[in-house]
Amino acid sequence: MQDTILIVDDESSVRQTVREWLDQANLGCEILAASDAESALRIANDRSIDLAILDWNLGSGDDGLQLLQDLSAFHPDIVAIMITGFANLATPLDAMRMGVRDYLDKNHDFNRESLTKSVRRQLDVIRPAKRMRQLHQTLVAFRNAVEQVVPLVQSTSALNEPVPLPDAVRSLVRFLMQVTRASHGLLLVRHYDANKDPAETCRVYDADGKEMATETVPFARSVAGGAASLGQPSLMNDLQAVSIGSVELQPFEKARRNVLAVPMSVASGTHVVIELFDKPGGFSADDQHAARSAAGLGTELMRQALGQRQTHQLLFDAVAAAMQVTEKMTAAPEQAPPAVLEQLRAGLANTGDDPATAELSVRLAEAIRLLATKHGPPALEHCLALVERVGELLDQVTDVG
Repeated sequence: MQDTILIVDDESSVRQTVREWLDQANLGCEILAASDAESALRIANDRSIDLAILDWNLGSGDDGLQLLQDLSAFHPDIVAIMITGFANLATPLDAMRMGVRDYLDKNHDFNRESLTKSVRRQLDVIRPAKRMRQLHQTLVAFRNAVEQVVPLVQSTSALNEPVPLPDAVRSLVRFLMQVTRASHGLLLVRHYDANKDPAETCRVYDADGKEMATETVPFARSVAGGAASLGQPSLMNDLQAVSIGSVELQPFEKARRNVLAVPMSVASGTHVVIELFDKPGGFSADDQHAARSAAGLGTELMRQALGQRQTHQLLFDAVAAAMQVTEKMTAAPEQAPPAVLEQLRAGLANTGDDPATAELSVRLAEAIRLLATKHGPPALEHCLALVERVGELLDQVTDVG
């Protein structure tokens, strides 16, 4: 966020001169001015103030030191440069405690060079401290949001049931809005299957988890598609500028000022991208970092919500198919001892795994046992290598590691 400097002086000529000096210094700050303590406090109530340039004697019985104390009630980290013609009356220790970091004597060293030098010196201290405070605030917000979302993920995992899609979308989008302080957000789900017509389908859900009736541009040319191809959060703080070029704005993006697109790796052929809009002052690198961590937290939730838990069963299906091919090449196998299968089935049931997955595990174990019985250790080693390769392939496809 842009740094803000507040000038407070009861003399109009001094306020105007100081403002012109600071504007010409190209400090990259917003410059505000007030003529008295009351108007200064009204500004502080509405705006964030980083540095105050205060007149020691504001007239009407007010003084800059008392005003600084009042300003700090709004902004505890505010610091000040005091302009005074009564430097001998200053109380340095109390002033330092209140945030005064420099004095400029109107009768001696008050000029353009001394003022801009003092301001730059204070900004060199203010800016890194401000960045650290903002990062800390982001991390605190992230931690608070995680504390709200984690129980939902944990309870869902314990029940072994998918979270209803609207609940998952609402939790994730509002979670990221809180982390990044975005004003709006939505979630886009894109499926691609070359064997279907149309091959690509896109659905858009608002921050309440409700599906939006809207046309979408081809995913490859969209902001979400660009973020998905990069595999990391992508920010654009001048969204209207991207309408010219290879990126095409979605209908719901055209009225927005800035966007942070957060991709999540859910499954092969499926892209999930959360788009956050209109953060005051624009999104930052800290928002990207927080969003990346949050997206990792929400990936499993979205996998469950989109019914992608079945991808984990592909391993068993692939091995079972390979075993069926082997069985067709040999005579009918012997029946497995029932006690062995029942013990394995009972053990898997006690783990709390899904019953269908447990049954597939029993079938897999029996297929491998029969293979070893008929073809010996070399066939068993080949089977184990096949399982490992299939597992690695599925991990790559589903981004599970």
